[in-house]
Amino acid sequence: MTDTSTPPEQVRAHVFVSGKVQGVSYRYSTMNQAKHLGVNGWVRNLLDRRVEAVFEGTEEAVKAMVRWCHKGPLGAVVKDVAVEYEKPEGLQGFEIRR
Repeated sequence: MTDTSTPPEQVRAHVFVSGKVQGVSYRYSTMNQAKHLGVNGWVRNLLDRRVEAVFEGTEEAVKAMVRWCHKGPLGAVVKDVAVEYEKPEGLQGFEIRR
C-alpha cells in the first residue's frame, strides 16, 4: 500500500499582545507552550510594552497558541490580541528575540 498522505499544511500567525504582558515571564512561557505544541517561530518584547510573536505550524497548533496568548502565564493581564495570518516562511525551532 502506498502512502499518499501529504504533510499537514502549515499556517503562520503574527500576533501582537497588549496589557500587562512584560515582566511576567510572558516570552519564556510562550516559548515553552510553543515547544509543547510543536510550533515554530519567535517572540519578543516591543518598546510600547506589547509582546510580538510569530507562530508557524499546523492550523490546529497555531490556533491553540493564539488561544493561549489570550490568557498567557500566571501574572499576565491580557487586554488585546491582534492576529494577522501570513504566508509561512518555514521557520525552524522557537526563539526569544531581543
